[in-house]
Formats: sequence, structure tokens, C-alpha cells
Amino acid sequence: MEKREELYAGKAKSVFRTDDPDLFVLEFRDDTSAFDGEKKEQLNRKGMVNNRFNAFIMEKLEAAGVPTHFEKLLSSTESLVKNLDMIPVECVVRNISAGSLCRRLGVEEGQTLNPPTYELFLKNDELHDPMVNESLSVSFGWATEAELEQMKTLTYKVNGVLKQLFDDAGMLLVDYKLEFGRAGGQVVLGDEFSPDGCRIWDKETRKKMDKDRFRQGLGDVIETYEEVGRRLGITFD
Repeated sequence: MEKREELYAGKAKSVFRTDDPDLFVLEFRDDTSAFDGEKKEQLNRKGMVNNRFNAFIMEKLEAAGVPTHFEKLLSSTESLVKNLDMIPVECVVRNISAGSLCRRLGVEEGQTLNPPTYELFLKNDELHDPMVNESLSVSFGWATEAELEQMKTLTYKVNGVLKQLFDDAGMLLVDYKLEFGRAGGQVVLGDEFSPDGCRIWDKETRKKMDKDRFRQGLGDVIETYEEVGRRLGITFD
């Protein structure tokens, strides 16, 4: 497999073509940003930590029957992934109230949500990822009704697997986002799952163990990411 030219560079990851049109190289960089890129920083080891974290989670989800784009680790910061036709709608699950939900609805942080909430957001940085619904998604051609139903089903399946995984490791999976794409007529989980795209709290102390440490200037960002990983059983270089 030959790594070729860069196809896309996002805030913290880059995608490269390979000599196989069905496979890409996903590179995790040390770049970190928040508030739609207003706050930026380089954090040593972040690319490696998130790459290994994502590989671990994707393998757990594959084993549970969730189709993902992940193929294998290539290096400390690179993974081989399937080429997906990405659906520009993010799926967000909230198990506990936090973040934008509290700001939007004026509710207190830390309330258990039973059942968990499920929301859709348009992936568009210029518009600050506005909330949308199934009707808008179909009308504008972002996804079909069948795809949206499959995305919802898979998202709740992911929630069942990961909530238990984190709970067993003494942590609360507060909320997270998922992105999906199309491959071979199937809806497949894409992008990444790492502390950058979810909220994780210690179950006893409710210490924040995710990207909020960067957003809120709490410090020890990567050290805390590594602590989360070690609790789950991930080994870092």
C-alpha cells in the first residue's frame, strides 16, 4: 500500500490517498482547536494518543457488530481507513446534560438524561454546525430516510456498547458525536472516536477527562487523555 497526495486537511487530522482508490490514510496530528478554530495549540503526543484511542474503540465497535471505516493501524499517528462518501450530518447522543445543551436550554449541568437524547447537526464550520432534523436532511438531500434510520440505530448501538465500556472503567460517557458515510451501499461509521469528540467524566469525582480540559484551560490535556486510555486498557508508546 502506497501513501500518496494529501486529499484533505482538517483541524486535527489529514486524509491521504493511496494506490487503492477504496482506501485512505488517516493521519492524526498534534494540532488542537476549539470554538470553531478560535483557540489553537499544538499538544505533544496528541496525534499518537488519539490514533491509538480511536483504533481501540473502532475495534470494540466492529466486534459488537457496528460497521466502521477502520482497517488497521499503520504507525503511531496513522491508520488505514475505507474511503467513504461522508454524510454531512453529525449524530449527537447525550447521556448527561452538559455543554451546548445546558446553554441552549438553560438546564443544569450533570443531569442524567433518561432516555438519552439524540440530535442531528449539519457539519458546517462557517454556520457553527447548526441543529437540523430528519425532514431537513431529506429535503436538502443530505441523507435518505433509510440512511437516517440506520444512522440512528447504529448510534444507539454504539451508545450501549461504549456506555458500559466506560462505566466498567470508572468513567461516565457524558455525550459524543458520530459521523457516518456510505460504502458499498451500507452506512458505515467514519471519522474518529476520541476524547476530542466526546465528554468523559470520572464516575466518582466527575473530573472532566476530555477536550473540555483544553476548552476551559484546565490543563493536563494529553495526560488526562492517556489516563482515560489506560483505564480502558489501551497501551501508548
